[in-house]
Amino acid sequence: MLLLIPSIEIRDGKCVRMVQGSKGPIYTDDPVEMAKLWRRENAKALHITDVDGAIAGHLVNFDVIARMVKTVDIPISVGGGMRSPEEVKKAVDAGVYRVVVGTMLIENPDNAKRVIDTHGSSKVILGIDAEGGIVKTKGWNATSGLTAITVALNANRLGFRRVTYRDILINGTSRGPNLSALRDLAEKCGMRVTASGGVTNLQDLLRLQELEPYGVDSVIIGRALYENKFSCQGLWRYCEAGNFPYTAKV
Repeated sequence: MLLLIPSIEIRDGKCVRMVQGSKGPIYTDDPVEMAKLWRRENAKALHITDVDGAIAGHLVNFDVIARMVKTVDIPISVGGGMRSPEEVKKAVDAGVYRVVVGTMLIENPDNAKRVIDTHGSSKVILGIDAEGGIVKTKGWNATSGLTAITVALNANRLGFRRVTYRDILINGTSRGPNLSALRDLAEKCGMRVTASGGVTNLQDLLRLQELEPYGVDSVIIGRALYENKFSCQGLWRYCEAGNFPYTAKV
């Protein structure tokens, strides 16, 4: 069963769409109402990105995120700006179900190990944003020079057990997920994988479903849901049933 997770990207306190790292359209001025809408549409989890936080290096839209966590009764994961143990603790104390860290692991692995040891691998997960297979950091504004697989293996050794993988070149473009990169990462990193970005239709989901045996068990979807490419209630029922009418090959 592939878990579908709506994405809410927050910039300047508003719900926006990021396209290859650049700000796209504003979907709503109130991310809290958007969280409530996805819950009404039967979402089982949400993923929030603090876009300003990713650039600034610390949580910027914390007050909005805290209100979202208190408003809906489903798990919320948050990424963007989690570069210190203090920021991670702040999010966890606010009720965030999962905290996504990326830059911290590359720039300060000791701190990454510290937050894993403190909060556990179910609470803190790795976030990889890659361009051409190379991991970018600091809100996509810096290049690490490390491959996604190298970073994931390093994280695994520190105790991380889940990674969210986003291909920057397809993020927000509706070009379809990078299936080969996802499969390669899942096969080699030894962690569960959440795909992020690029999903645009049912065929994309069917292809992602084929990667479940390798460890890809969930997907974060943004633009396709906001542009009503799916009937949301029907989409969740369809995927959760696991009764696909045919098998898509990668």
